[in-house]
Amino acid sequence: MIGTRNVVSLCLEFGVLRLVNMSTDKAVNPTSVMGASKRAAEMTVSAGAVRARETQAFVSVRFGNVLGSRGSVVPTFMRQIRAGGPITVTHPEMVRYFMTIPEAARLVLQAGGLAENGKVYVLNMGEPVKIADLARDVIRLSGAQGVDIVYSGVRPGEKLYEELLTSSEGADATTHSEIFSARLERVDPQVLEAHLDVLQRHAVQGDAAAIRMDLARMIPENKFGQIR
Repeated sequence: MIGTRNVVSLCLEFGVLRLVNMSTDKAVNPTSVMGASKRAAEMTVSAGAVRARETQAFVSVRFGNVLGSRGSVVPTFMRQIRAGGPITVTHPEMVRYFMTIPEAARLVLQAGGLAENGKVYVLNMGEPVKIADLARDVIRLSGAQGVDIVYSGVRPGEKLYEELLTSSEGADATTHSEIFSARLERVDPQVLEAHLDVLQRHAVQGDAAAIRMDLARMIPENKFGQIR
């Protein structure tokens, strides 16, 4: 998020016309430092939008998992199948939103084209998919025999399901049928800058516990006591 602040500052200084921040559904009601940092990055871009010139547009795009991307479950499942199994899934009811790389790229470019300053765009991710069902499909399509699915347990800070909007946000339609605009509370740039200064100081000091507390104070919708 400090890196995001640096990018926003440079975009303001040099009059960059479009800034599109890649966010994630994990930024909604975050239960991990990763999700909280993504929400803080959204807030930083929104605060920058307040200071932007009329010709500039600073936006964020929030979406779920991209099949085939680095860290995607499908390549992980394939590696486990090639090793003879088992495939590991954290929980039988774990669900996630998925889209392909071409879909994600097109929709991000479309959101950049819409670029209404200060907006957080939410992509239509369709229906969520059970990870266990996806694992069974990968086993079947790979032609593997005798590969079991083992449930390893939900990890600290991990949700059974992801959300694309907080309960207070709601969404408005845009001119693109697959892209919606989240209704966000206004970010006070001065208050945010103060939070980021504290976070940066604790990061330099390597104080992980203080960073978690800072993020919990900075993001009211956070799942307090659950940040990892």
